[in-house]
Amino acid sequence: MSEEKKQNQLNIEIDEKTADGTYANLAIINHSISEFVVDFINVMPGSPKSKVKSRIILTPQHAKRLSKALADNVSRFEAKNGEIKDYEQPPIPMNFGPTGQA
Repeated sequence: MSEEKKQNQLNIEIDEKTADGTYANLAIINHSISEFVVDFINVMPGSPKSKVKSRIILTPQHAKRLSKALADNVSRFEAKNGEIKDYEQPPIPMNFGPTGQA
């Protein structure tokens, strides 16, 4: 392998707890001029209260890259497995979750 390729490689590690992942069925996205905040939540049917399970804070540039990467992966998934059905979800109350302040 050339020296240039070796220098461009990134070694990414993941610990066991992180590798297990956290389930979320709701994401709330807020933004300011300098960052996007994505809160991942697991809402249980019939439960009036839920907690944020994970929060990811991104620069606007990284948020745009994430958006493009998700769109690309959804397209490839649908090409292989068929269209993902987007079922109607009840609206989230406007007072749910944090405000868009950073």
